[in-house]
Amino acid sequence: MKWDILWEALGETVYMTVPSTLIAYALGLPLGVLLVITRKGGIKPLPTFNTVLGAVVNFLRSIPFIILLAMLFPVTRIVMGKAIGTQSIIFPLTVSAFPYVARMVEGSFSEVDGGIIEAAQSMGSTTLQIIRKVLIPEALPSLINGFAICMTTILAYTAMASAAGGGGLGSLAIIKGLNLRKFDIMYAASVILVILVQVITMLGAYFTRKFDHRIR
Repeated sequence: MKWDILWEALGETVYMTVPSTLIAYALGLPLGVLLVITRKGGIKPLPTFNTVLGAVVNFLRSIPFIILLAMLFPVTRIVMGKAIGTQSIIFPLTVSAFPYVARMVEGSFSEVDGGIIEAAQSMGSTTLQIIRKVLIPEALPSLINGFAICMTTILAYTAMASAAGGGGLGSLAIIKGLNLRKFDIMYAASVILVILVQVITMLGAYFTRKFDHRIR
């Protein structure tokens, strides 16, 4: 077995996963905030806006990644300069993940005690202050856990990168492993993927506990 191709595939997987997760969270976090504060009974209730935004998020979440990948080929070509390749796959990965992040963020903020929010409002805090000083700090452990979940989800999606000419461990396992019957490569790539998931999960759990003031 050639370990250099495994290392190269690992680098490609990390290259696709990390930027996609960061960008998806950068987009999904404000959307999740909007979903929480504009719902009925929220800080700034806007039921019509909330319904429309929720419908858009749900629509994007409902499209399977492999179909979304194909649908986004023209847009990916415009945004990334080309529609196929390891770098280009970052765009569809981000588009598929940020609606998922938005709903996770919404769920995290929904767990915050309403009494704390009401107390902040009674002291004259603005909406932005409540978001920055109440919602985010109180929901931080859940947000960190959601970040880890999002990263493992995107990591799983990278296995389909071969459909768009992308690389990575998943592509290596399928194209050079399964299709060419080089099962040692297939199993090695699969094991590395499993290890990556376990590392991300353990780090997510560690930082979730570290920032959870309730268990101190």
